[in-house]
Amino acid sequence: MDGRTTTERRGLRFLQTSVALQTAAVFFQAVTAGLLLSSPSQEVLHSVGARVMYGASMLYVLAAVLAWRPGGASPRRILHASGFLALASVQVVLGIAHRPSLHVPLGILMFGLSLLDLARALSTRAPGHVAAEDDPPAPARQWARGRAH
Repeated sequence: MDGRTTTERRGLRFLQTSVALQTAAVFFQAVTAGLLLSSPSQEVLHSVGARVMYGASMLYVLAAVLAWRPGGASPRRILHASGFLALASVQVVLGIAHRPSLHVPLGILMFGLSLLDLARALSTRAPGHVAAEDDPPAPARQWARGRAH
């Protein structure tokens, strides 16, 4: 195994971890939003969660860049991560402006997008991964190749 393969695997692992953290942070925001509806004192917890979610989104951008450049992954991940960071920025602005009619649906959309991205990241193998004969392709790859049953 050469150094490039190790770099690719580390980059992929960092990418997967950062997307998982982002998804967990967005889910935490949904939980604290529900708590906020029942008790206004929960605003502090939701506010702290927003900062964590925003930081996780920035970490995801960094992970996407590192997975692409030294790791050999697709640069498309950077677009996904940057788009999510842009949505997170809009979400923060809407939250500060107390616009729940836009803030809540955007939060739901963000959770769904983050879940999709997490599933995509977890089904990705490191570039240069040599699959064993009994190692089936990921379901997303099967579907993309037209082999879905």
